[in-house]
Amino acid sequence: MTQELRPPWDENPDDLYEHAPCGYLTTLPDGTIVRVNQTFLSWTGYTRGDLVGHRRFRDLLTPGGQIYHETHYAPLLRMQDEVHELAFDVVCSDGRQLPTLVNSVLARDEAGQPRTIRTTVFNATERRQYEKELLLARQVAEASERRVRVLQQIVADLAAAPTEAEVAEAVVRAPESAFGAASSSIYLVDTERDTIHAVASTDPTTGNWDDMPRSSPRAVARVAERGDLHVIGSVAEAREHFPDLVDTMRRSGRNTVVLLPLTTGPADEQSGAETLGVLAFSFKGERTLTDGELRVVRLLGQQAGQALDRARLYDDLHHREERAVFLAGITRALDEVHRLLPRARRLIERLAPAVADWAEVRLQVGTPPIVESSGGPRPDEEMLSRRLGKVAASGEPWFPAEDDHLDCSVLPLTARGLVLGTLALRLPPDRQGAAAERAFLIELADRAGLALENARLYEQERQIAHTLQRSLLAGEMPGGDPRFAVETHYQPAAQELEVGGDWFDAFLISPDKLALVVGDVVGRGIEAATTMGQLRSAVRALASNEAGPALLIEGLDRFVERVESARMATVAYVEIDLAGGEVTFSCAGHLPPLLQEPAGAPEYLLQGRSAALGSRAGNRVRTEHRRKLPAGSRLLLYTDGLIERRSRSIEKGFELLAREYARRRDAPLPGLAAGLADTLVGREHADDVCMICVTLGTEERLERSIGADRMQIALLRADLRAWLAAHDVDVECGEAVVLACSEAVANAIEHGYRDDPFGMIDVVATVTDEAVEVRVTDRGTWRGPVTDVARGRGLQLIRESMDQVLFDRTDGTTVTMRRGRREAS
Repeated sequence: MTQELRPPWDENPDDLYEHAPCGYLTTLPDGTIVRVNQTFLSWTGYTRGDLVGHRRFRDLLTPGGQIYHETHYAPLLRMQDEVHELAFDVVCSDGRQLPTLVNSVLARDEAGQPRTIRTTVFNATERRQYEKELLLARQVAEASERRVRVLQQIVADLAAAPTEAEVAEAVVRAPESAFGAASSSIYLVDTERDTIHAVASTDPTTGNWDDMPRSSPRAVARVAERGDLHVIGSVAEAREHFPDLVDTMRRSGRNTVVLLPLTTGPADEQSGAETLGVLAFSFKGERTLTDGELRVVRLLGQQAGQALDRARLYDDLHHREERAVFLAGITRALDEVHRLLPRARRLIERLAPAVADWAEVRLQVGTPPIVESSGGPRPDEEMLSRRLGKVAASGEPWFPAEDDHLDCSVLPLTARGLVLGTLALRLPPDRQGAAAERAFLIELADRAGLALENARLYEQERQIAHTLQRSLLAGEMPGGDPRFAVETHYQPAAQELEVGGDWFDAFLISPDKLALVVGDVVGRGIEAATTMGQLRSAVRALASNEAGPALLIEGLDRFVERVESARMATVAYVEIDLAGGEVTFSCAGHLPPLLQEPAGAPEYLLQGRSAALGSRAGNRVRTEHRRKLPAGSRLLLYTDGLIERRSRSIEKGFELLAREYARRRDAPLPGLAAGLADTLVGREHADDVCMICVTLGTEERLERSIGADRMQIALLRADLRAWLAAHDVDVECGEAVVLACSEAVANAIEHGYRDDPFGMIDVVATVTDEAVEVRVTDRGTWRGPVTDVARGRGLQLIRESMDQVLFDRTDGTTVTMRRGRREAS
């Protein structure tokens, strides 16, 4: 039977708890301490009375420890019922912080509810010190390894740097990482200009950053000339050998300066070594470089010099390649625009600031001359004009010398032996005077001159084509009849030199019948233009009171049988009975007319359709459709250039046209067609655009909404004047109403919408047998009463022109003006 082993002394459980090698705490679920052993009290300096029942465990922790207790310790303990080896700093009674490791166990009752928390606390002071020593040793090892890596990285960076700028950036940061230098700067020798210039620095405030001649007595220039390493260890030494460094060393507090020549070979091989630059770096206080460090410094100078030599060759090759790519790109860019002025503008946009700080093209090909410039500041105008005149007269380029006051190059723009004008450029300082740059500019001017001459010839030929095109279009539109008004617009293709086949015409068949026609002949050129003129003449010859649109299209079919070039032409033909307000139309393969009645949305007239003229397929039965139109209706006929685009469907084009047409419901007829073309087509378009728009009858009530733009007033005046004349308002009364309305609108723009250029003004005019009434409404903000704000000449004119003037500020500002009618004699 095994005997029970007993220790040779008595084990007291209470004594084991109190004097255990670790601290024990028992706390309630909220952290309140209910029991603590003597070990913990001895470590922290607290008494049992200080803690038990008075403090929570988290109250003994540092602020950071309290946050960690709240965000990590307590949640983990509730989830897991235990946590292990959590590091906390316990604040002792005397304010010391005791590093500890904490283990806690959460005890629960039979119902599973938290009852107590038992915590074991271990003193981690020695462990923390050990960790600090390990960390320090690791940092020392890492610093040593980092220095090795830095030296390796410098060599790798120099080997990988393809350009002079990248080599300079790698070299200028080497002293700081390799030797602990406080700052460093790098200077490069420019043999073509015989100068030395600073290119990079880790502290730009410590050096002289202006360029210097290679013959300068300054320290950097002398080291570059001699090609040997200099280490200046004190201000006194600098005063003796390099006086220009004294002020910099005193101001910056750097007592040791190293001047390292960057050479293409070892310094002792004078015959083959070339100094390409100087690396200057300095240290705070005094710093003695060991022989090993000096060897590394010299090696750095050789490696950097060789890298610079290689980079300069690369830079020269890359620069030549860039210039070739730039010349090819600018040639393509100029070819993309065909007009002379846009081409000159694009040339300047490509040159400044990509190549020049400032550039100007001056062309003596028009009156006045074409001048386009960009960048700045502009050179002295008098000297520039004098130089431009000499270059234009001689045809020889001019480049500035160092002592010239005019710091820009001037080159002639020549083509086919003629001087078209001049190109003036101011290059950045680092590019001026270089032979390669001069050759580049001469080639650039040659290409630009040829491109601009081609654009001039293109415009000349295009103008001839457009003149021919317009001469073949319809002559003067019918007018002077209050029952209708006609507006037309023709816009030739932006990049076409040949005349097109789009055309329109409007004429009176009889005093009460108006004919409108829009057509499109297949193809371009003289043949298409001739065919267009023949078709227009055929339409006029076939039109009669008895024929009607369907019979007229049938007659055109017979005409096409004799004129083959007119086959597949499309035509939209409309006849309007001015007395009865009835429209009859027929479309032979053409886009449907667009109708806007005084009320409702725009409507495409899709009836009366058949195939193109002379078509051998499709529906060749010519039909027509009749429709009654109320007064104030507008009908638009147009060609496909208005809506067809390769980038979208034809349905989208119809939708956009209808939307824009509806938006201009109340716009004056003059300018309506041109406005539609500007919105839907723009200036750079690939097809001709023809439009003809007719307004039928006279609106009983004139209602217009215009933007807060004074340019709109002239259109409103024309619209109002025509409307008053259509209602037989005598000239004197009409002109007075137009004047008063113009002044009221001007006041609304100036005072109501002075800070809102997007404001809208509503104008409503009505006429009765007795009087004309005009109401002008804006929703802007007037500063003070209207009669005070607008009490100038405008308000006086309104009151002198009208019999009655009323102001209403209920909803915005409304000016109601009334004038009695006097019948025309």
